[in-house]
Amino acid sequence: MEIKGYFVSDIPRRAFLEKTIKGGLVVAAGPSLMGLLEGCAGPEMASAKVQIDPHILDATIQAALAQGGDFADVYVENRISRSIVMEESRFKSAEFGVSQGAGVRVIAGDKTGYAYTEEITEEALLKAAEVASYIARGASMSEPVSIGTPTQRQTFGSVQLPLEDIADARRLEILERANQAALDYDPRIVMASINYNDEVRGRVIATSEGVYLSDEQPLLFFIVQTLGVGNDARHMGRERLSRHSGFEMFDEVSPEEVARTCARESIAMLEAEDAPAGRMDVVMQNGWGGVLVHEAVGHPLEGDNIAREIGAFTGKMGQKVASDVFTMVDDGSIPNMRGTINWDDEGTQARRNVLIEKGVLRAYMTDILSAKQLGLERTGNGRRESFRYFPIPRMTNTFIDQGDSEPADIVASTESGLYVQSLSGGSVNPITGEFNFTCREAYLIENGQKTTPVKGATLVGNSIDVVSSVDAVGNDLAFGPGICGKGQAAEVSAGQPTVRIRGINVGGSRA
Repeated sequence: MEIKGYFVSDIPRRAFLEKTIKGGLVVAAGPSLMGLLEGCAGPEMASAKVQIDPHILDATIQAALAQGGDFADVYVENRISRSIVMEESRFKSAEFGVSQGAGVRVIAGDKTGYAYTEEITEEALLKAAEVASYIARGASMSEPVSIGTPTQRQTFGSVQLPLEDIADARRLEILERANQAALDYDPRIVMASINYNDEVRGRVIATSEGVYLSDEQPLLFFIVQTLGVGNDARHMGRERLSRHSGFEMFDEVSPEEVARTCARESIAMLEAEDAPAGRMDVVMQNGWGGVLVHEAVGHPLEGDNIAREIGAFTGKMGQKVASDVFTMVDDGSIPNMRGTINWDDEGTQARRNVLIEKGVLRAYMTDILSAKQLGLERTGNGRRESFRYFPIPRMTNTFIDQGDSEPADIVASTESGLYVQSLSGGSVNPITGEFNFTCREAYLIENGQKTTPVKGATLVGNSIDVVSSVDAVGNDLAFGPGICGKGQAAEVSAGQPTVRIRGINVGGSRA
């Protein structure tokens, strides 16, 4: 089904509701239409819960395996989302979206057949099953187990203020409060940009193994950016807040706190000098710095890469790959975090997976296919962006685990080097393990003290070299939210305590 867009002023509320019931829809509202946007989101649209007859799911799985195959599943999804943008103290745009559809997958040996439909009807699902089964034709067939009562699984989250009960006026107030707090922080903050996003995703998962699951999960993502100007310099700060929770997130962390944290960075970095280049010790502040190990270590530990025998960690299970103080975990069961899932998009229970324990490689992250290929258990990491994609191994909440050192002692015992307060982003080659990251906020360390802010610093290295060079891990584990791209997007958290890496290559603009 084609997704169509309408201006809210051109479509009556009742017609809007009728159209959205039938399929995907995005409504875009300009600044003058914000009130109409609120009027469109009535109680008729409140639930993202997927309603589908279990007998249709059974018939679809039977059809998917009709020509052979080891495994089949059906994934049905319904999403209701909002997005509001405020820039230059004005509401610039807003969207209210509804998206629904289903995907059918067949696995036969190492092959995967997949088809999806935006129409959740028996006819459309059976057609998708026929297409997905084509790749498995001629293979021996596993006899599917008919689904019955819903499968019991543990859930990891609580909601006190459901998003569907929140009036859009309260959402707009959150943006206004953040905008004002940012501009009030310092007169050198000349502009603030606030992005508010929320969604509720309902899904049903049914498999040929008899698994039958249904849940709804809310997600909030709040982003503040501020531009500081002064001292012949400009710096754009950024701070993000995201959780699988209800609107109570803003009672626990206020929009003013997010805005002031962002503005502080913008002002601090106006005094930045050019970063030095060379090999040096690096101390990384707790929190989003964990994206370094997410990229440099996490992706090479995903089961599809290992099954293809690519990456720095292939064939190293049980071997020493990092320093004794380094333990790395992927845990999709931490309550309400951005990367948290009740179960993955194949129906496997989310759990804590210790990947590297005190330097020794203990586990890879798997989905159903890679677990089968590697002869390993499923770890609950089969994730998909939406019904339009089949699952692949993906991270959830990935972090360096808590250590014993005091953060202040780590800095004080570092004679000279670089203190990285936040990373802007980076990339890794999963085959070679080579990575590079840009530092958004960084400072020199001189005589055990964090001193001058520096700009233009990049971290360059190899995944195994860097985790082998970690010699101090703090007791202040924290997380940051992100979007992970791997052909399809996934919401994740990355985290770490304060850590020190001895001797890493730093790119800068002065020798």
